[in-house]
Amino acid sequence: MTTQEDLRTWYLRYVAALNAHEFDGMDEFINDQVLLNGRMGTRDDVLTVQRQDIDAVPDLHWEVKELLFDRNRIAVRAINTGTPVKEWLGVAPSGASFEIVEYAIYEVRDGRFVQMTALHDSAELLRQLTA
Repeated sequence: MTTQEDLRTWYLRYVAALNAHEFDGMDEFINDQVLLNGRMGTRDDVLTVQRQDIDAVPDLHWEVKELLFDRNRIAVRAINTGTPVKEWLGVAPSGASFEIVEYAIYEVRDGRFVQMTALHDSAELLRQLTA
């Protein structure tokens, strides 16, 4: 990717694929090997987590609010929303929805994520799901 605009367009396509639950084409975005939240893993490891999340929260949605770029790094502030229909994060579904802020940092090399780190307030998420 040659410009920040190219990187922005590419990242927003990734989020659109997540929101459409289109996991089959993720090799376009995620490297075969990836540092995921500080641990080495594979693209399949990332996809397993994403598929489990969508299975439990079929309407899980990411809305990008801010994007910052520093050469091959992306920082994101997003709003995540959804309503679990299955047990998720140890909480039985109750019909409660959630809306939380996620902060994520990515490193991109050769057009794919090689590092993916995400942080959200899990206590707030659990509070909303158990309220």
